[in-house]
Amino acid sequence: MAKTRATRGATLNAESTRFNLAQREADGDWLDARADIDGAPPPLRTSVTVEKPRTILTRNNSPDVRFDQSVNPYRGCEHGCIYCFARPSHAFHDLSPGLDFESKLFAKPDAPALLRAELKKRGYVCKPIAFGTNTDPYQPIAAQWRITRGCIEVLSACNHPITITTKSDRVTRDLDLLAPMAAKGLAAVMLSVTTLDPRTAMTVEPRATTPKRRIAAIRTLSDAGVPVLVSLAPVIPQITDHEIEHILELAAEAGARSAFFMPVRLPHEVAPLFRAWLDTYFPDRAAKVMHTIQSIRGGRDNDPNFFTRMKGQGPWADLLRTRFNIAAKRHGLDGDRVQLRTDLFRPPPGAQGELF
Repeated sequence: MAKTRATRGATLNAESTRFNLAQREADGDWLDARADIDGAPPPLRTSVTVEKPRTILTRNNSPDVRFDQSVNPYRGCEHGCIYCFARPSHAFHDLSPGLDFESKLFAKPDAPALLRAELKKRGYVCKPIAFGTNTDPYQPIAAQWRITRGCIEVLSACNHPITITTKSDRVTRDLDLLAPMAAKGLAAVMLSVTTLDPRTAMTVEPRATTPKRRIAAIRTLSDAGVPVLVSLAPVIPQITDHEIEHILELAAEAGARSAFFMPVRLPHEVAPLFRAWLDTYFPDRAAKVMHTIQSIRGGRDNDPNFFTRMKGQGPWADLLRTRFNIAAKRHGLDGDRVQLRTDLFRPPPGAQGELF
């Protein structure tokens, strides 16, 4: 395993071929001496482009997830998690799901206003809105853009339920909004903890909050009365699966109420990126890891089918599930997820200042 901290998750910036986009490849004998001639490449900088969507609510009809609608304030994610299933979405913009996904980001500063407009529409049906379903709403650029907070302010003002999934302790900065909402049964947070080993975290999710701080965030949220779930998603065989029991133990001690897990998924361009990452940081077990993943995914790198893609199949998947269920029950994390209230919702006032 690498002994130095990775500054980015992906080791490649290969372009997607799914949409028949033109491919670019550097060529020439000079490449062999490029470092001697040009020196080391400059550090990869993060850029943010303002995106102006027409709507902000994404509807969901997948049978595999529990939310009906979601908001994603950002596109791309600086956390750089190598396994992120959202990476392929960057190919829609003729950008690489590799390094581009974690360095060429998009922010949607109009999200709060768009959300308010959605909630004012005649016939809107109140259901919990999920944040963090695609990319992290509290990734590093959120400290400057504060779009997630703006959306929470909108939801808080009209008593609308919200769920948040994140790898960042930045969520605790919005406790002044989330705690009063939680007291009304309107808010719940899921902290994603995939490993407790700082060295593993440095490569698998290099710019995410450290595992120790995530466990601390669970305690801070719980102490403030916010229901917290812990997510072990994904579990990576031969790399993080041995930590299942310990993660659940620490999460329970910190105040988590329930837990969720999922074996690693490798859709589309994520699979070759993940393979290259394994070859760089875990060459001693790369073949074994992929063999196990394929046994969980029906002989393929990825299983895209409803009902099995989140659970996996075969003996390895059964073993992971059994271990998780036993540990979750032992630590009191096997209860149902928090049910949020929808009966308190009142639409935002209209343009003419109509009353709630």
